[in-house]
Amino acid sequence: MALAAKLQLRQSQSLVMTPQLMQSIRLLQLTHIELDHFIDDEIERNPLLERAEPQDDAASDQVQKGDAAPEPAADGDWFESETAWSAEAISDKLDSSLENLFPDDPGTSERLGPDLTAQWKSATGNGSSGSSEGFDVGDMAAAAITLRQHVGEQIALAFADPAARLIASELADGLDEAGYLRADPAEIAKRLGADQAMVAKVLAVCQTFEPVGLFARDLAECLSLQLAVRDRLDPAMKTLVGNLELLARRDFQTLKRLCGVDEEDLLDMLAEIRALDPRPGMAFSGGTSDAIVADVEVRAANDGSWTVELNAETLPRVLVDHIYFAQVSPQAKNQAEKDFLAECLQNANWLTRSLDQRAKTILKVASEIVRQQDAFLVHGVRHLRPLNLRTVADAIGMHESTVSRVTANKYMLTPRGVFELRYFFTASIAASGGGDAHSSEAVRDRIKQLIDEEKPADVLSDDAIVDMLKESGVDIARRTVAKYREGMNIPSSVQRRREKRALASAGR
Repeated sequence: MALAAKLQLRQSQSLVMTPQLMQSIRLLQLTHIELDHFIDDEIERNPLLERAEPQDDAASDQVQKGDAAPEPAADGDWFESETAWSAEAISDKLDSSLENLFPDDPGTSERLGPDLTAQWKSATGNGSSGSSEGFDVGDMAAAAITLRQHVGEQIALAFADPAARLIASELADGLDEAGYLRADPAEIAKRLGADQAMVAKVLAVCQTFEPVGLFARDLAECLSLQLAVRDRLDPAMKTLVGNLELLARRDFQTLKRLCGVDEEDLLDMLAEIRALDPRPGMAFSGGTSDAIVADVEVRAANDGSWTVELNAETLPRVLVDHIYFAQVSPQAKNQAEKDFLAECLQNANWLTRSLDQRAKTILKVASEIVRQQDAFLVHGVRHLRPLNLRTVADAIGMHESTVSRVTANKYMLTPRGVFELRYFFTASIAASGGGDAHSSEAVRDRIKQLIDEEKPADVLSDDAIVDMLKESGVDIARRTVAKYREGMNIPSSVQRRREKRALASAGR
C-alpha cells in the first residue's frame, strides 16, 4: 500500500469563547456595586465611554424641546407609566440648592449669617473652591478604631520596659477578631529569645486590658477573666465555667451536683454567665455592612397581577461618544492609532449592548420567578413552591447556567420584604397523599411554628413532628426534620424539656 498526500475538506462546529463573550457572561453575575467598579475601569481605559448624566436623559430632552413635564399618574400608580423607566430624571429635579436656582435670593445669608454661610458653602461645595459632587457626610466621621489600635494604646501605657512592650506587641498580633489569643506564648518566647515566665507575666498584664476578656485562650478563660473583675469567681462558679459542655447540653442536674448548689443558685449563676461577653473583641471589628439595594422591584398591579421592574438606581447608564470619535478619527497619524480608536469603539458598543442584554435577562428571570411564586407573594412562606433553576431556564428559553449567574447576589423587593433571588429556589419534599410537593423552606417554617407552640409539659420529639407533618400532607423523614431543626439552631427535645422545666421552676 503506497503512501500519498491527500487534501480533505471537513466541516465542523465548535463553540469559541471570545474575550468579549467571557466578559458578557461575567457581567451577569456581578452585583451592581461590582458592576459600577467595572464600568469605572472601562471608562478610564476607553476615551469613547462616558456615564450618562441627568441632563442627558429624557427629562432634559423635554426641556430642550419645550415639552411640559409629565404629570404623575393618578391613584399613586406612577410605577405603571412610562416615566418609571426615567426615575433618575425625576429624582434629579431638585438636585440643586436654592442659591443655584435663585442666585439673587439673600435668604441663606439672612438666616445663617456670613460666618455660617461661608461654612455651609464650604461643606456643600457651593462656594468658589469646591464641588458638591464628591461630598459625603460619611467622610466627616472619624475612622473606627480597630482592635489592634485599641490594644496598642493600652500596651504603650502599661509597659515601660521595651522588652515587655515588644512581647506584648507580639501577643497582640496573635489576637483574632473576637479578641482571643490564637498564638502560642511558648512559641513567641522561643522566637523572641525571651523567658517563658516573662511572657506569661506580660500576658497576665494584657489580660487586664479593657474590655475585660481580651487575650483569653478559650471561652472558659474569657468568662473567668470577666467574673474575676466582678469578684464572682467563687469555687462554684469556677466549676460551672469549667463544665461549659454540660451547660451547652443543658444538663442542669449534673451541674447542680458538681457545683454543690441548689436550683435557685444555679439559675442565678446562669443569669450571670449570660450577662458576660463571650467575644469582647467584636466591638472593634471595624467592619461596615452595606445596605442591600434591590435589583428588582415587585408591586401589586390594579388588575391583581404583579408589576416587575428593574431598580433604576442599580442600572448603570453608559453612553458611546460618537461625536468625539468622529472628531479624532480623521486626525489619526498612523495605523496603530486608527486600530486603537476602532478597538475602543468596538468595545464601547459591545459594553452598551451587554449592559442592555444584562438588564433584559435579569428582568426576564425575575418575571418568571414572580410568576412561579405568585402564591408566596399573596399568602406567605407557607405557599412557597419548590423550584429549581432548570424549571425557570426551560420556561424562558435560557441555559441553566445563565439563570444561575443571574440569580447570584441579586435581590428582589417584594411586598413581603427583600429576598435574594436564590431564596425562591428550594428543594422539593413529597406530599404524603400524592398531591403537590412542598417547598423545603415552607416545611422549615412549619417545623419552627410547631416547636414555638409546644407546651412545657408536651415537648415535641422529632418523631412527633414527623407524624404531625404527615397528617398535614408532608412526607418527610426524621433525619430531615433533625437537619432542618439544627439548621435553625433549635435544640433537641431533651434539651428543650430541661430548659422549660428550669424556667418553670424559676417562675415558681
